[in-house]
Amino acid sequence: EVQLVESGGGSVQAGGSLRLTCAVSEYTYSQAWFRQAPGKEREGVASIEPDGTTIYADSVKGRFTISKVNARNTLYLQMNNLKPEDTAMYYCAAAQVGAIATPTLFLQLAYWGKGTQVTVSS
Repeated sequence: EVQLVESGGGSVQAGGSLRLTCAVSEYTYSQAWFRQAPGKEREGVASIEPDGTTIYADSVKGRFTISKVNARNTLYLQMNNLKPEDTAMYYCAAAQVGAIATPTLFLQLAYWGKGTQVTVSS
């Protein structure tokens, strides 16, 4: 089974930056980052397809960048100009179907990491 391990979370002040890393145990077709704040539903943050196509939630556009190194099966999320509302547990997910092309199927088939906490103070 595919295993994912996130790292890079932490506590920062508003305006700061963090880079999250997700190590994936084997090749997967497409990957994504999600987050869930206390008392809120999980939301998609960013997704990436094998051709490099990306998509972002409106709330993070222009501040977050998703990227990956295929040779290392590693996914990244660069987060700049962080805001208190970005505070959440961040999860990476990966599947053998497209996160952008087939989002519903991606969620049904995705493997998930255990998450890394991001806390942004004002």
